[in-house]
Amino acid sequence: MTVDHHPLHRQLLKGLEEEVYTGTPDGHVLPLSPQVKEALDGYTTEPDGRNVEFTTAPYRSYQVLIDRLMAKRCALRRYLEANHGCTLVPGGALSLADPDSFYFSDPENPYYRYIRDTYGNRVVTASTHINLGIDDPEELLRAYRVLRMEAAVFLALTAASPFLSGATTGQHSTRWLRFPLTPERVPFFPDASSFATWMDEQLANGTMQNGRHLWLGIRPNGPATPRDLDRLELRICDRISDPYILQAVTALYEARVWQVLEQPDLDPLHERSSSELEELAATNERAAGTASLDAEGINWVDGNTLTFRAWAESMLKSVTPTAGRHGFDGLLEPVRAVLEQGNPAMQWLRRIEQGATPQQVVQEAIVELAALDREFDPSCPLVA
Repeated sequence: MTVDHHPLHRQLLKGLEEEVYTGTPDGHVLPLSPQVKEALDGYTTEPDGRNVEFTTAPYRSYQVLIDRLMAKRCALRRYLEANHGCTLVPGGALSLADPDSFYFSDPENPYYRYIRDTYGNRVVTASTHINLGIDDPEELLRAYRVLRMEAAVFLALTAASPFLSGATTGQHSTRWLRFPLTPERVPFFPDASSFATWMDEQLANGTMQNGRHLWLGIRPNGPATPRDLDRLELRICDRISDPYILQAVTALYEARVWQVLEQPDLDPLHERSSSELEELAATNERAAGTASLDAEGINWVDGNTLTFRAWAESMLKSVTPTAGRHGFDGLLEPVRAVLEQGNPAMQWLRRIEQGATPQQVVQEAIVELAALDREFDPSCPLVA
C-alpha cells in the first residue's frame, strides 16, 4: 500500500472500499452506476448497475481516512439527488427488489456476463471492505489465518440485511448467506508460497477467472496478487452505513491484527489442520449470518462455545490495551453501543416486531442515515 506522510508510525495503513445501492427515497434500488461512473471520477461499476463502488487511498490517520470516505460518499449523494432525485439505500441485500432481477452495468463486459450467468443476483450485495497494510508476506498470511477464524465476529457486529424482496428472511445477514463464496474451499495457507501456488492452480483450471476472483470473508491482497502482497482485506462485513461504527470496527480489526503481529506464536495451524479450520470458520460464519450477536460460535483459541456478543466483548476487552499503545483506543467506544443496542439488522427487526413493514423500516433508515452523513459533511443532502 502506498505510504502517506502522516506521522502515525504506530498505526497501519488503512484503506476502505464501499459498495452501495443507489435508488429512490422510498427504498427501491435503481441501476444508476453507469451514469455515476460517467459523471464522477473515482467511482466504478459492479456487474449489476444498482451497485456503485468507491475507495479511499490508504492512510494511517483515522480522521483522514473517514474524511476521505465521507467526501466521496457525500459527492455521490449530491450527484444522485441533483441528477436523478435519488439517494443511497442502506443494507447489504436487495431488501425490496425482485431476487431474480439483474441489470447489467456493462452488457459488453465478458467478466460481468460470466458473473451473471454463473451466480445470478446473489452477487448484487452491498458491503464495506477494510484493508490493512502488512508489508511482510509471511506475517500477512499468519494474520489471514487468525482473522479468518474470527471474521464471523465482524459479521455479527455489522449484519444489516434481514430483508429480501420486501420480506424478512429469518437471517440477519441475508447478504452473506446468499453470497457465492468462491472457490468453495480455500485453505489456511501455511506460507505465502503455498498461497501463490494455489492461486496459480485456480487460475489455470478456471475455478477463478482472475486474481480478484477470490471471494471469502478475508483475503491476502496486493498490487500483483498472488506474489506481490501488501494488505489484508476484510470482506465479510455488510455495508457499514454509520461512519462512527465504521471507524470503530476498523479500529477493532487493526487492534486485533496488531495483537497477531506482536504475538508470533498466535497461529490456528498450530492447533488444527487446515480442513478442520475451514469447517469451523464456515460453521461460525453461517451462525453469525443467521442470528449475528445472539448466535453461538466456537472460539478457535480454547474451543469454548459462546455467543458472538460475548466473543466480541472479550475481543474488545483484550485489544483495548493494544489499541492504547498504538494511539487509537478512544475510537473503539461505538463497538460497545452495537453490543448494547444491536447491529442494524437487529434494530430493524425490532421495528418489524413493533408492526412496521420492511419498506417502512428501509425508508426510515434512508432518512436517518442521510442525516448522520450530514454530520460529517454539511454539504450532504438530507432526505425528506
